Formats: sequence, C-alpha cells, structure tokens
Amino acid sequence: MAERPEDLNLPNAVITRIIKEALPDGVNVSKEARRAISQAASVFVLYTTSCANNFAMKAKRKTLNAGDVLAAMEEMEFERFMEPLREALEVYKKGQKGKKEVSEQKRKDKEKKTDSENDKSREEEEEEEHMEEEPEAENEVEEEEVEN
Repeated sequence: MAERPEDLNLPNAVITRIIKEALPDGVNVSKEARRAISQAASVFVLYTTSCANNFAMKAKRKTLNAGDVLAAMEEMEFERFMEPLREALEVYKKGQKGKKEVSEQKRKDKEKKTDSENDKSREEEEEEEHMEEEPEAENEVEEEEVEN
C-alpha cells in the first residue's frame, strides 16, 4: 500500500494534459484548480477501484477486469459513462490486437531471416566440403589411370 497519501494521487503531468485537451485554447487553469481536479480524479479512481475489487472478490478472483470496472460504474450510478467506456475499451483492444499482430509478424520475419541465413550457411559448408572431396576424387581417378 502507499506510504503517504500523496502517493495515491495521479501524476500532475497527466492531469494537466487531460485538462488542456478538455478545454478550448486560451483557457488557463490555476494551480489550485489543477490540484483540486487531481485530488478529485484520484478519489474517483480509488473509489471505482474499490467497487470493482468487490466484484472481483465476489467472483473469487484477485485480478480486476474490465467487466468489474463497468459493473462498478453502474453500481456507483455513473451509467452515462458506460457507453463511452465500452467504446474506449474496444478501441484499446483493437490497438492491442494490432500491436500483437505486428509483433508476431516481426517475430516470424526474424525467424525466416534466421532460417534463411542458416540455410545459406549450410549450403556454404556443403560447398566447402564438396570442394574438399573433389580433389581426393580426382587423385583417385589419376591413380587408377596410372595403374592402368
């Protein structure tokens, strides 16, 4: 758990960025207002997490999932946020799926490249071995000709 109450607050840079994105250009927010918004957001997140944790505990799980958070929002009577949250969750899942597909493709490409390099290396080794064997075979032919 947190050692100090301040440790539970959201990062100021994140809060400032969210505030700037939500307000039109040219609107300034005082330091005290940013601090109040930060504390309110932190309390909201902690309360939501606590409610979601209750749902997870009822299901005998230790890990919170998106369903727990959505159920918590409904229990806290924030139904109007449910649809935007679902949409944001879908966007997030699609983004994660895209990242996973890109990562998988990179891994496959790397394996192909490694396999290709290994094949080339094997071919070069076989060529070297074959070249080493040829002089011996020529010597045997010459010896046979000399004997005849």
